[in-house]
Amino acid sequence: MYNPTVARLTYRALLGRRRALILFALPVLLIVISAAVRGFSGADDQVAVDVLGGFALATMVPIIGVIAGTGAIGPEIDDGSVVYLLSKPVKRPTIIFTKLIVAIAVTMAFSAIPTFISGMILNGNGQQIAIAYTIAALVASITYAAIFLLLGTLTRHAVVFGLVYALVWEALFGSLVSGARTLSVQQWSLAVAQKVGEGDLITSDVGLPAATVLLVVVTALATWYAGQKLRSLTLAGEE
Repeated sequence: MYNPTVARLTYRALLGRRRALILFALPVLLIVISAAVRGFSGADDQVAVDVLGGFALATMVPIIGVIAGTGAIGPEIDDGSVVYLLSKPVKRPTIIFTKLIVAIAVTMAFSAIPTFISGMILNGNGQQIAIAYTIAALVASITYAAIFLLLGTLTRHAVVFGLVYALVWEALFGSLVSGARTLSVQQWSLAVAQKVGEGDLITSDVGLPAATVLLVVVTALATWYAGQKLRSLTLAGEE
């Protein structure tokens, strides 16, 4: 189910000079903001939750997921080079699964690591806040990568739609409209963070059992459907 050659090509595409600069920008900004906040206000658990929840988990993680998920396959579909890949004796589910693993790894690396560093800067992991949000970022990375990988197989405008989802649905509606929160990857990952963290500063509108089921189901369905779309794309090219 994992092809090293496909993985190497995908890593090379995702970590090219231009895309790498974009991937580094948000983590660096998060760390700079965290250092500035710590310098001005000192160690404060509530402030740490506000920064990690409001910027890291609500904005940085989904945007990095958009870049990694759509970038893992979208450009190949746009320029037609995916036909060359599909002509090789590699099973289509293997292509999707390999690209998903790469997208997850990149999303985790550029979101979970800076989230942990920022949490340590903000309050030194008081009440396990840094660990809780790091685990939430890791969990969210898996589902975001699957969703945006699927989006990359569905439309040539995957980045635009992905950013709309990340910035409008997750960051805006997810914080203002209570009903939308139950259908938010952010809230599902917050349920995991709430379980890990101590005290009552971290909260989620979704219970942990429901959040766990939704994370697994959405990830599995998105991955499966991406494979189906890739298969239909291949058939269309062969016809």
